[in-house]
Amino acid sequence: MDNSTPEYWLRGSIEDIPALLQPAAHALLQTKLEAHRYTEDFDEKFLWETPFGRASIGFHLQHIAGVIDRMLTYAQQKQLSEIQFNYLEAEGKANSEISLAILLEHLDLKIDEALNYFKQLKNTDLTELRSVGRKQLPSTQIGVLFHAAEHSQRHIGQLFVTVSALKTRLNL
Repeated sequence: MDNSTPEYWLRGSIEDIPALLQPAAHALLQTKLEAHRYTEDFDEKFLWETPFGRASIGFHLQHIAGVIDRMLTYAQQKQLSEIQFNYLEAEGKANSEISLAILLEHLDLKIDEALNYFKQLKNTDLTELRSVGRKQLPSTQIGVLFHAAEHSQRHIGQLFVTVSALKTRLNL
């Protein structure tokens, strides 16, 4: 894929996704594309490096997938499981058994899961109330789904800066 291809939001509607979720779907697809693009030639031995005390590439990839998973749980009116809490606690902890390929595969899986969930919804479902977290903070279906998308884009930007910083610092 070259850089002349428009970003997802300029490619038109995604089939079977409700109109009000199109921006969130576009953002998630852009996240997937950029995660792969920005890490394409990245030396995986630096996956857990924390340049300037900032989060590692491994953290960002884990966190994006984790946020999507958690927001889908809240969207479905469920509480987080022990597995999800354990995943959250492990985000960003260096683990030589976790490769870049594994992180990207997991991210792709979570984004695909979110898009499939979007396809089950109607615009009229999106204003339904949803509770978030242990404190049961108020949101809506569209609120938690949009948060998954915008939060993923925020971390993709941070991932890009971290990759760039590491490449500059290490002369890669």
